[in-house]
Amino acid sequence: MDMRTSYLGMSLEHPFIAGASPFGYQLDSIKRLEDAGCAAVVLHSLFEEQITDAQSGHVAHFDAFAPECREALSLFPSSSEYPLGPDEYAEHVAEAKRAVRVPVIGSLNGRAPESWVKFARVIEQAGADALELNIYDVPADLDASAAAIEDRLIAVVKDLKRHLRIPLAIKLTPFFTAFGSFARQLDAAGADGLVLFNRFYQPDVDIRTMTLVPQAQLSTSGDLLLRLHWTAILRGRIRPSIALTGGVASPDDGIKALLAGADVVQLVSALLRHGVSHMATMRDGLARWMSAHGIDRLDDARGRVSLQAIGDRELFERAHYIRTLHSWTA
Repeated sequence: MDMRTSYLGMSLEHPFIAGASPFGYQLDSIKRLEDAGCAAVVLHSLFEEQITDAQSGHVAHFDAFAPECREALSLFPSSSEYPLGPDEYAEHVAEAKRAVRVPVIGSLNGRAPESWVKFARVIEQAGADALELNIYDVPADLDASAAAIEDRLIAVVKDLKRHLRIPLAIKLTPFFTAFGSFARQLDAAGADGLVLFNRFYQPDVDIRTMTLVPQAQLSTSGDLLLRLHWTAILRGRIRPSIALTGGVASPDDGIKALLAGADVVQLVSALLRHGVSHMATMRDGLARWMSAHGIDRLDDARGRVSLQAIGDRELFERAHYIRTLHSWTA
């Protein structure tokens, strides 16, 4: 049975990889991921703010030492709270590459086209097989247009591609006016892969203290449908590889992602919830499903429910919307 897949030009034994998570902090846990059968490992993110702070003493365009900036910067973690600083992160990449045989993908988290992107070359030189750029930007500027926001992110991708020889994947939120068009722009800018989607972390409100409270909740299968939707729309219509992340809790969820057209499936919450041994559960579940359906090659099933073969896709979407409304019974 052939479960091989290709992601960012790399040949993998199967489509299940470990996404960026606290498992990337320590070499021991990275080795455990490999031993559990992960086809590749994405390390935890190094943040734009860490790099600019180390380079120039600025965090999010503010001077970290200016008294008038203290309140604005008080919400950011201190440098000691991050597991690794920029120099330590590069060495960690090199050590991880020496410790495991599976591909090791570095991760940068940022949003603005500034000098920090040049640090991607340091990660490349440390031996990373690829780089994942985690673009997490929730614009609160009411004067920022959709086009301006997209242009800024496209500029980041173009800048990175000028510096890198290794493949570049872009991890995105779904909150773009016309996501399909933006995906095509990223394709034209040189992105080698798209990761769908970043989690949208929303703070809660503490009514006792009347303050915002950050919360990080693990994803569930209920988060999967939006990711399936856009994977199915993009499959076969753009050049970059597609990684689906978020909402994959069980083998059935992973199979759905592959049928929609994902090249790989990133696991984070499921591994944090069940342990690294859950990777074997995912892989074995896929093998049983393929056997039960007489599928010898994963590529024969990938994208089977995508919209690639649909003629008028907008009419198809509209028809499913109306049918869904009419499917409800009390």
